[in-house]
Parts: sequence; structure tokens; C-alpha cells
Amino acid sequence: MPVVIPRVLSSLVLCLLALPVSAVTVTRVDLRGTSDQRLLDNVRSALSLQDAVGKRLTHRRLAYLLQQADAQTRQALEPFGYYAPVIRIQRSDRADPQTVGAPDDDPAAADAPETSQDDVLSVSISIDPGLPVQVRGRQVVVTGAGGDDAQVRAALAAFVPHTGEVLDHSRYEASKTRVNRALAAQGYFDADFIIHQVQVTRAEHAADIDLRWSSGPRYRLGEVVFTQSPAPVLRDELLQKLVGWTPGQAYDAAQLERLRRSLVALDYFGLVDVSATPETAQDKQVLVQVNLTPAPRSIYSYGLSYGTRSGAGFSTGFERRYLNQRGHKALAQIDWGNQRKTATVQYRMPAFAWRDGWYTASLQAADEQTDSLDNRRLEFVVSRSGQYSEHLNLVASAHVLRERWSYFTVNQPVGLYQFASFVFPELRADYIDVDNRMAPRSGFGAGLTLRGGNGNAAGFVQLHANAQWFHGFDADSRLIVRGEAGRTFTGDLLNLPPSLRYFAGGDRSVRGYGWREIGPRIRNSQGDLYAVGASSVLTTSIEYERYFNGPWGAAVFVDSGSAFDGRRADPHTGVGIGLRWRSPVGPVRIDIARGLNRPESPFTLHLNIGADL
Repeated sequence: MPVVIPRVLSSLVLCLLALPVSAVTVTRVDLRGTSDQRLLDNVRSALSLQDAVGKRLTHRRLAYLLQQADAQTRQALEPFGYYAPVIRIQRSDRADPQTVGAPDDDPAAADAPETSQDDVLSVSISIDPGLPVQVRGRQVVVTGAGGDDAQVRAALAAFVPHTGEVLDHSRYEASKTRVNRALAAQGYFDADFIIHQVQVTRAEHAADIDLRWSSGPRYRLGEVVFTQSPAPVLRDELLQKLVGWTPGQAYDAAQLERLRRSLVALDYFGLVDVSATPETAQDKQVLVQVNLTPAPRSIYSYGLSYGTRSGAGFSTGFERRYLNQRGHKALAQIDWGNQRKTATVQYRMPAFAWRDGWYTASLQAADEQTDSLDNRRLEFVVSRSGQYSEHLNLVASAHVLRERWSYFTVNQPVGLYQFASFVFPELRADYIDVDNRMAPRSGFGAGLTLRGGNGNAAGFVQLHANAQWFHGFDADSRLIVRGEAGRTFTGDLLNLPPSLRYFAGGDRSVRGYGWREIGPRIRNSQGDLYAVGASSVLTTSIEYERYFNGPWGAAVFVDSGSAFDGRRADPHTGVGIGLRWRSPVGPVRIDIARGLNRPESPFTLHLNIGADL
């Protein structure tokens, strides 16, 4: 008997090992009953059963996943306000002939049981969300000093959902985050919840929100410590002039952001890090640490160019970001074309005492030789610029201009020149409020220039304005509206040099016409018409852009306008289409346009690279 029992047991084990191995495979999970894609996506991402699709499962594991599917579906619906859904889960079983046995070419066929077979099934989950839970009552308040702060009050006023709206948890959490950020941005770092609860009554499809913060005391801004690594390139006292607060002033994150933007705009530094750590505050006063990494000291630039009027050419430039620890800058640049050449030298010094800006002195020499014009100009400019506010920049400048020009007309021989010398002031204001300066999708930008003075040829007063408005319809399309208007008040326009006259036509003006083609014109010695400039200009443009795949897009546009004398304009209109490319160096725009005022007008090609503003 002691010998027989082990043999019987071993025989039983061998029989059990020879039994078929039973498993099941889920081929798909179908969600039905609602067309709200947000609900379907959230349910699918929450289902453990979805992760098991295509995998071999034991029947016990499948039963567990099906049991969990009901609870997981309900939890996935709650963030959208659905707390009483009706969930039905059905399975459709069948035998999978592909899993019976093993393929002849499968090396593991000899080891697999010949009688093994998997069950295959699909699962259908029917979802009836039911009525959503709505906010029946809510109390959202901040007590303490922070309750009277304007930014905190604005965040509380924008809190959603409102009474009577669906309890959408994503909007609710975003609103909480907005209030917390407003408290932190205003220096209420000790703010915490007194009460933080949402009570849902499923039977009544109602929810009551009760959120109460205690703001605690407001922290204060402390001193700023600048660290330049690996070696300082600017004096610390120069950087301190950019700090817009005095130690002890109430904390405001906008002040830190303004300091960061000012440091970036200087172009001295490749890396700017402005941080405040309330954890280390002494007596509620926060030390501000600014870490700066200098940018390369010298910038070299080279380029090739081609213009229908200027011909082929090249450009080269050299700039010193910082000449000394006082932050002085210098620049030299040459643009050389067959028919148009300019050379510029510039020197800039920081002007931070009043507003972020610069004292600038520049000298430019220009020479233009075309079929109708021989023009040489030398201009010296000194200016003071200041960033008056976040969106408004002001520039006051004084100009000394010496210009010589001659129009080659049928009645005027070559070599008969006019000369003009002017000394005049200029005021300019630029306002920009857009979401992205490189490629704006919403916002507005405008510029206004006033200048005038007396010269040996004539006196003048000139006013010029330009504006651009951007409106994005969605992530891939936008509408651009542009306008320009200028007027010169003078008693002797013919004695004003070309650089003080208005022209229209060409890129960033009226496409479909050549550069400076629109406006008063004269015939040169060959009988061709050429523009001579006018006292006024008025142009407008409407453009629609649409991007399709990745960085590529297209545009359609209508431009119209004219340069003119007197009170009556002769508007010229051009229409066209364009190709758009969001290149690594900025937007690239290639436009083909045609003027509508003359039947014989040719198609024109326009190329622009760079930011819209």
C-alpha cells in the first residue's frame, strides 16, 4: 500500500497536465449610448479592460476586469457632472479558429498541447449618462487681506461653474487654480483652505460648492541680488536701475516679470532667471535672486538680396553687444546693391533712469541710382527711447539731413541736381498688444510719427500713422487687417527731398504693383514713367491665412491705396494669393499678386521674411 499511493498520485498529476489550457482574448471594446466624444475618450482611457485588448487572459482575470469596468466607467463620467448613469456591459463569445493548435512553421508547435483552444470575445458597454448634476448653491470667498486684492477679486468673479450650471470638474479645478495663482502672484504665500468641499446629492442631481480661503498676510519684495556667471559683463549698479520696486514694497509677481522682460530685451544675456523663494523670507520679505549668463559678445551677419529696383546685392554687419561694463553697444552695417547702397554706424548707451530705453547716435549714408533718380543722402540722428508701459514705447529724436537728388526727365538733363539741408525733431509712439509678436493670432499694433522743421529748401510738418489688427478664428487660421495714412503739410513739396515724400506700391503696401509704382510719376529720358513721391499716402489691406499640414499654409488678400497730392486719392487695388511657411527663422511669405487698375498689369512676386510686427 505505501508503494501504490504515490504511483496513483503521479498518474493523476500527469492526466491533469494533459488537459486543455483554457484562456480568453478580448478583441475590442465598443462604447455606445452617447455621442459626446469627451465622455467616450475619458471612459476609454479609464478602462483597465481597454489595456487588455489583444492579450490572453484567464477567465478569472476577465471576470475581474468586467466587474471593474462598471465602476471605472462611472468614475470617468463624474468629472463631467454625470453621477447617476445607467451602465450595461455585454460580452459576445466565440471560438477563434486561428488559435486552435499551432501553425506548422511555429517552432513551439511541438511543445504546445494539441487540444488547446482560446475563447475570443468582444465587449460592448452601453452608456446612458442620465441627467447631469447642476450647481444648486455655492460659496467661494477669500477672507483676510487678500479678499480685498483686485486680482484676487477678479479670479473669484471669474470662478465657474456658476449656480445653475453643470458641475464640470475641469472648469471647477481650473477656477481653483486661478484663485490660488492670484493669491501667490500677490504675495499671499500662506493662503490655505478653511473649508474645501463639494457635496453632491445624486437623487436631486444637485451639488453645493463651499470653498473658503484664508489669505494670511501679504509678503513684501526684498532686495535683488544679481549673479553674472562665469564672469560679470555689466556693473551691478546699472542692473539695479531696472528694478522697479524698493525693498519693503508689497509683493507683486508682475514686477518680477517686468524685470525679466527688461533683462531679456537688453540682449546682453543668453540666459535670464529671475526667482523669488518665500520659503527663505525674513520677516515676510522675499529676497529676489537673478542669475544671468552673458550672451556672445560679438555678432556677425551676412546675407544676399535681390530687388527688382535695387538689383542683386549683399549685406554684412558687425555688432558688439557690450563694449564695456557700462553697457554701451556699437553696430556697423553695409547693404550693397547694384542700384541702392547704404552704410550705417550706430552707438547706443543704456538709459534706464526714467524708462527702459536707450540713448542712440547713428549716421547713415545712402546712394540710389535708378533709371529715373540719382539720390544721395547723409543723415545723423540722436534719440532717446523709453518703454513707457508694457505695450507702449516712445522715441524722441533729432535729425540732421543733407540730401542731393535729380530726376532724369525728358526736359531735365543729367547732372542738374537739387540740394536740401534739414534739421528737425521727431516724436514716435509704438503700441503693441498681441499674443505673439513673431506670428500674432490676436491683438493690435499701431505706430504714430510726428516730425517737422525748416530747411534751406522748404518747411514742413508731417504726420504718419499705421495700424495692424489680428484675429484668429482657430489654431490654423487668422484674419489680418492693415492700414496706413500719412500727410505732409508744406508750401513747397517740389523742394522736399525723396526721403521726406510718400510712396505706395510693393511689399507691405499695395501688392500687385511695383515698388513705388503708385502715385505722381514722371517720364524719364527713355520715356518710361517713374514715381516722384507725394504729400499724402493712404493704403489698406485685408488678408486671410490658413495653415494646413504642419508649417505650411496659404493666404488670399486684397490691397488698395495710393500716394497722392491734394485731397483726392486715386486708389489702386491689387489681389493675390500667397504661400506661407513657419520657418525656424520666422514666418516666410511668398505672394503672387496682380493690379486691377490696368488690364496690362503684369503679375508681381513678393517675398517677406520675418515677424509681422
